[in-house]
Amino acid sequence: MNSPKETRARLLAHYAAHPAMQVRDLFKYIFQSAFGCEHLVSSEADAIGYIRTEYAVVAEDAPAVPEPLDGAYSRVPLSCIGDGITPETLGKLFFRSAKTEENGKAALLEKIGVARGLVAEGALPFSQAAFDRELDAWQDVGYPAVRHTEAFRTAYAPAYRVIANDYVRFLPLFAAIDRAATAGRTVVAIEGGSAGGKTTLSQLLSDVYDCTVFHMDDFFLRPEQRTPERFAEVGGNVDRERFAEEVLLPLAAQETVVYRPFDCGKQALADQVTVSPKPLVIIEGAYSMHPAFSRYYDLSVFLDICPDYQKKRIGKRNTPLLAKRFFDEWIPLENTYFEKTEIRSRADLVIPIGE
Repeated sequence: MNSPKETRARLLAHYAAHPAMQVRDLFKYIFQSAFGCEHLVSSEADAIGYIRTEYAVVAEDAPAVPEPLDGAYSRVPLSCIGDGITPETLGKLFFRSAKTEENGKAALLEKIGVARGLVAEGALPFSQAAFDRELDAWQDVGYPAVRHTEAFRTAYAPAYRVIANDYVRFLPLFAAIDRAATAGRTVVAIEGGSAGGKTTLSQLLSDVYDCTVFHMDDFFLRPEQRTPERFAEVGGNVDRERFAEEVLLPLAAQETVVYRPFDCGKQALADQVTVSPKPLVIIEGAYSMHPAFSRYYDLSVFLDICPDYQKKRIGKRNTPLLAKRFFDEWIPLENTYFEKTEIRSRADLVIPIGE
């Protein structure tokens, strides 16, 4: 839940962008901020169908920039479909964003209190009596979802879906994948620093798309490969040769992939795995964008994690001893690799990762 100070800033920004809004439009913004989607969608197919129908009448020059709500959601204009994301993908994101917010009521009441204070200050263009009258009426019926006023609709022609910010930050990637997919099988590499969310993003993509995911962690060096000479190589602490031979070459030849993942517990190769790759393939993990692999990829994305946030996340999810190894050994190796191979500048997309 955002702080009252953050809520105040969001409400004022919303008014600045929509000066024609009425009290009910303010309540709608507050409701969506607290609860996200206004109702649970009956099915993914219905969500996609509604978006297709509504997008057909969206003005060609409509803005496609998402508007953050005061919480974990944003209003995503349907016009973003014109930037490459498909109605199918947007419908899936909307469907997956529809969930019950357990603390929604508490968040709603807190945001209403901030809004009432702004009205009392004269920072919002409503009289106290009008605001309280509409608030009392809304409270009497249990704070249900509300519709935009005709004044708001006439002024702004709203056409959007409320989407969870977990998806919104990756909208450019969804659009890029949808554009690339029109040409056939698409292979996407996800690179970034430790704790940057590479595995989490690959899981998110797997949830939205029917795709195959390969993890670079399955190609750690075997003990006998860990020599000073190998670690002196830029990006040398992953088995590039085996990854190329067992995964990338079969992918390029449209063949079944057969490989043996590395078992960290046993420090040895595990049993053989056989995979029939799907039309979308995700390669995630450190060193996945090594220059030796670039010709095999249709799209690459670099998750650029803020150093302070990286330190916080690593410290939170590891023992002190293991965290120290990250800071003393693995992150310096990664940073050298990023600098020497100019990973950020070579990536098709760079997505900042922070608080």
